[in-house]
Amino acid sequence: MGLRGVFPMKINYHPKLRELARKLRNKSTKSEIKLWHYLKSKKMMGYDFHRQKPIDKFIVDFFCNKLKLAIEWNGYTHTFEEIAEKDAVKQGKLKELGITVLRFCDEDVMKNTDGVLQVIRRFIENYEKQNLHTP
Repeated sequence: MGLRGVFPMKINYHPKLRELARKLRNKSTKSEIKLWHYLKSKKMMGYDFHRQKPIDKFIVDFFCNKLKLAIEWNGYTHTFEEIAEKDAVKQGKLKELGITVLRFCDEDVMKNTDGVLQVIRRFIENYEKQNLHTP
């Protein structure tokens, strides 16, 4: 059994992000709600995902500690240069922490949900093969 799956990482974050994360959960978009339906309650292959999870100085849309997987949803504003630059910084920091980021756009979640779910399942299958680990 791989050690990565045995010892979940301790998630450090700035305490002020906790309240912001709660507000974001209460203001979810249709696509976030739709994707959350497939991730919550260990529906995704038995893995425990959290929504609007504070990590370091960021908040990720969806996160599974055991997989070290962040799933980010990109709405229209993520096409703006300033937001895209912030996303790149965030993704770089998450990578430094050993977290993989899968990014999907709003349109994919709404119009190609099966494709999005297939990408997530494929990531999990590869993770399990590499770590000889099941949930």
